[in-house]
Amino acid sequence: MITKDMIINDVIKKYPKTITVFSNYKVDSCCGGGFSIEKTAGMAGIDMDSLLKALNKIALAGSK
Repeated sequence: MITKDMIINDVIKKYPKTITVFSNYKVDSCCGGGFSIEKTAGMAGIDMDSLLKALNKIALAGSK
């Protein structure tokens, strides 16, 4: 399960398909990739619940 405290680059390494979600939400996975999802998304004004749902959906689908 992906949580708001996880580091973006760590999430992408574990679940490569999540890069599409980060891109769709305009989350900076390059310069902001070393920060937590909460910090990076918060600075960009992104809805955290919506982002986490999308990330977990694609991560779960990739594990099947």
